[in-house]
Amino acid sequence: MNPDLTERAFEKTSPYLVGREKVREFSRAVFASSPVNFSVEAAHEAGFADVVAPPSFAIVLQQLTLDQLIGAEDAGIELTHVVHGAQQFTYTRPIVAGDELTAQLSVTSIKTLGGNAMITAESAVHDIRGEHVVTAVSTLVVRGDA
Repeated sequence: MNPDLTERAFEKTSPYLVGREKVREFSRAVFASSPVNFSVEAAHEAGFADVVAPPSFAIVLQQLTLDQLIGAEDAGIELTHVVHGAQQFTYTRPIVAGDELTAQLSVTSIKTLGGNAMITAESAVHDIRGEHVVTAVSTLVVRGDA
């Protein structure tokens, strides 16, 4: 595992346009039950511009940044040895259909424990105006060779 990853500046992703049907599909996949996740009318009544993505939707944006980390040739990460250890989201506001979002990754911690590495990766997600929407934090466990 490359310890210099904590000092690396990863590129901001291209803008991701959050689609209404993508939000609905994701909502069904995670068994969301709120009408604001499916109905534009319900979202409007609740004060939102469009359907609201469930909180875990931010993983869609974070995955774009994690792909950069896992794909880095000098990272020392073998995808077949990666297990997702933990996930956390800290929101400033909900994601709604129509948002154009970018994300940028930073590796905040690398720890070695019993031959395995634990990488904490933080992805800050901003809207097109540069305003913070959510920060997604993942802990990845990279198993050591058997």
